[in-house]
Amino acid sequence: MGSAAAWQLALRGHRVVLFEQFGPGHRRGASHGSSRIFRHAYAHRRYINLATRADRLWRQLERLDGGRVYTRTGAVDHGHPAEVFALSRALTEAGVDNSLLRPKEAALRWPGIRFDTMVLHHPAAGRIDADGAVAALQRQAVAAGADVWHHTTATGLRLLPSGVRVVTDSGHLRFDQAVVAAGAWTSKVLQTLPGLRNELPALRTTQEQPAHFAPAGEPVDWPSFIHHPGADLATAPGVGAISGGFYGLSSPDGVKIGEHGSGPEVDPDTRDYLPDPAGITRLQDYAATWLPGVDPASAKASTCLYTTTPDHHFIVDRSGPVTVLAGFSGHGFKFTPAIGELAAGLVSGAAKAPAEFAFGRRAATPPATALAPAIRQIRQGS
Repeated sequence: MGSAAAWQLALRGHRVVLFEQFGPGHRRGASHGSSRIFRHAYAHRRYINLATRADRLWRQLERLDGGRVYTRTGAVDHGHPAEVFALSRALTEAGVDNSLLRPKEAALRWPGIRFDTMVLHHPAAGRIDADGAVAALQRQAVAAGADVWHHTTATGLRLLPSGVRVVTDSGHLRFDQAVVAAGAWTSKVLQTLPGLRNELPALRTTQEQPAHFAPAGEPVDWPSFIHHPGADLATAPGVGAISGGFYGLSSPDGVKIGEHGSGPEVDPDTRDYLPDPAGITRLQDYAATWLPGVDPASAKASTCLYTTTPDHHFIVDRSGPVTVLAGFSGHGFKFTPAIGELAAGLVSGAAKAPAEFAFGRRAATPPATALAPAIRQIRQGS
């Protein structure tokens, strides 16, 4: 998000310095690896619109940078019927192409996956090359005039009568404004501004562990997929309920499978980077039952960070000379260039924070509750 904000601000003529506490291509945060899901399928119109804008900006980045970071594969959702129908309705109302398929029809089209209920397909979805995207954003930020300082840790901020001082591990510099996009380190960077830190929703950082699986047999067409809990996906603890279901997508490293938000809470500076054996077993058991297109024994797990807000909505807001981009809750990467654009609007004063993303305390809700109003309408036959 910081790289996208630097790009968008530099494009608008601002003088920009991007501080990166680690080196290029590091694996210590939330944005590394070869693949992230890109999809429009949300019940909340805000996210559908944001994905539509991000789609255009990913394409713009590719044209400017001359490489590919966004690969269209389509995406499928299945599982609890109410959730599937709610997503289809939301996409249709937003004018996003989608269709509903019966399980047997979907299995013929995507033989690597076993489906339990009606399947939502929307072809505009796909995957983002995370490592490639961050590198491209930084190259284009530099091309537009930004400076990128790797191995420079921002440790805090000081408000000035005019502007803000950014304190780093090697000194301090004065700026008119600062954008904090520090992921799991957000609260630590803002600890020197207790008033602003107290405005933030609570942030919880967990260590997640997706795994890559080798394809089994002949190559098959792999869409990105979300398997919502319910229907034939058991909701007993240990079989996906703790994570709100499973997700997956193809990648250069194999077929990636993960749970959503099931990892232990960690400190980003002291975590162990060690995948939990029980979590690997859950992914292997899921693959053995639901993914005939992969070899369950081939799992290679890795770790990454989620920084999550209580309601799973993002934080994208400004207070005085400080704009904060945080709490992307495991589903934010797809929106990266659109968040960068929104940040540039906040800095210039041309945009206001969407209500869902504004500072302030929020009620804790599980990931699926964003669908609750639509689900109630379907069950009531409206």
